[in-house]
Amino acid sequence: MFMRFVQLKLDAERFAEFRKLYDERVIPVLHATPGCLYASLIQSIGEAGECISMTIWDKQESADAYEQHGTYSVLLKGITAYLAESSEWKVQLSKDLTMEYERVTEEPVVQAYQVTTPQASRNVPEENALYVRIVSPVVREGMEAEFQKIYKESILPTLRMVKGCRYVYLTKSSGEANRFLSVTIWDRKQDAEEYERSGMFDKLTEELRPTLSDLYQWKMQLDRKPQKSGTTPVDLAVAGYTVVTGKSFI
Repeated sequence: MFMRFVQLKLDAERFAEFRKLYDERVIPVLHATPGCLYASLIQSIGEAGECISMTIWDKQESADAYEQHGTYSVLLKGITAYLAESSEWKVQLSKDLTMEYERVTEEPVVQAYQVTTPQASRNVPEENALYVRIVSPVVREGMEAEFQKIYKESILPTLRMVKGCRYVYLTKSSGEANRFLSVTIWDRKQDAEEYERSGMFDKLTEELRPTLSDLYQWKMQLDRKPQKSGTTPVDLAVAGYTVVTGKSFI
């Protein structure tokens, strides 16, 4: 399988309109696109205007064809009005030397990841999954195979046993060999929070620690100092998203 993430910065005041557009326009188009198994709009817990359109595909070639045939471009044009204005300004001088300017909307960021966990191709989320948790580790160069081995043999079976954890995916960046995402989909946000509070996340992180980058290990060392409050290291960033709307196509 193949996962595609389109990061969107939306005008928060128009989010309800955008959700309606996603339901009525985006999901039907993706449903009709060959190879697309699942589509959902997930909203950041901390920033109401930050969203991700998360799609799951049968293979990378199907996602590539979706872009190459222009379907993505057509959908993107339809949502431009809902994108937040950025702090960047496009400035030019007119013929009479007066200054003309216009705001530039934030362009969506597209990230593509190959699913590496051994799951059946039809194992995609149901429509009523409520919470998505994304952990993005940076792996030490040359340790990618070991990282994946530990994840598949230890992390994956453990997460499958955690209450409320419905789906687990380890994905590998198509562009950066040492960049991964661990994507888990939960019944409730409370289940994911309880998983963290139980200390299990820290325990599993320790198993992976020998394969993570030096920067990550250095930050872990700093975090052990009593005067420093615990923070999530940049190289193991954790983000939580509520599933606003979504649909399985199989």
